Amino acid sequence: MQHGPAAKLEKDNASALKTKLGVKLFFVYAIIYAGFVFINTLSPSTMEIKIFAGLNLAVIYGFGLIVLAIIMGLIYNWICTGYEDKMNKPENNKDGGEGS
Repeated sequence: MQHGPAAKLEKDNASALKTKLGVKLFFVYAIIYAGFVFINTLSPSTMEIKIFAGLNLAVIYGFGLIVLAIIMGLIYNWICTGYEDKMNKPENNKDGGEGS
């Protein structure tokens, strides 16, 4: 059985902007994550410092990374949706859209 896509996919005029944004957000996250790794590598005892409500830096930093990833994903989705809505309108479609 051959199954095709559930929806017809057309050219995404915003793909270049979405790619650039994704790469920028990746590097921001990678730098923050690298900080976590460097602290663990160079000074593991620093991660044992109690910061808030009996939780140490390692736990807070780790959960912070998870929350940051979720927030960055939501921001990426929100910005990309705006790009798609703006750039994929029929009058912006250089291929002429349907019926051409």
